[in-house]
Parts: sequence; C-alpha cells; structure tokens
Amino acid sequence: MTNSRITLDTTKRGGRPCIRNLRISVYDVLGMLAEGMSEADIIEDFPELEIADIRACLAFAADREHNLYTIMV
Repeated sequence: MTNSRITLDTTKRGGRPCIRNLRISVYDVLGMLAEGMSEADIIEDFPELEIADIRACLAFAADREHNLYTIMV
C-alpha cells in the first residue's frame, strides 16, 4: 500500500512514520485512538490534522500488520 499522507524522514521523530511531514507520528495517532479518543477529539487537539490523516494511520497499521503476518507464515 502506498499512502502519500504517511512520510518517513530520518530527521523527524527518529525516522518514525509521520503524517505529511509533520512531527505527529503514526504511533501517536494510534495511541490516541487506543486510549478512546475520537477523530474529532484528535483534530481538536491537533487542528493541523485531517480525518483522512487519521484514517491513513489506521490503513498504514493494517498494512503493516498484514505484511508482518505474511512474513511469519
């Protein structure tokens, strides 16, 4: 899966996957969702994000999980 919203930059957040070259990582967004925050709550706290960014994080995580499972089988 290719998603232009998820970027990798070794100079930001230790090279972790981030959203649109912002300093907000996929891990951060997934953590907020796991804690029960809604998309609206996240956008309220981080107005530079869009709903499509949050969904891109979920798609990125799903794809990564799929790839991990495929490698281990």
